[in-house]
Amino acid sequence: MAGQGSAGNVIAALCSFFIPGLGQLLQGRLLKAIIMFLLAGALWFFLLGWIIHLWSILDAALWKPKAA
Repeated sequence: MAGQGSAGNVIAALCSFFIPGLGQLLQGRLLKAIIMFLLAGALWFFLLGWIIHLWSILDAALWKPKAA
């Protein structure tokens, strides 16, 4: 399985750059994707959504799947 820095993680990070949570969704982490998307959407009203947006990008880029 590919690890940190793999092409899959780079693509996931790019997807999260455009839509928070999309990278997590591509990685098969549905609950985390929903949380990122909803938090970013809610916090954009307070001009703090960029924090969750950056967290989403970094989380997708640095995620390591659990060893089976």
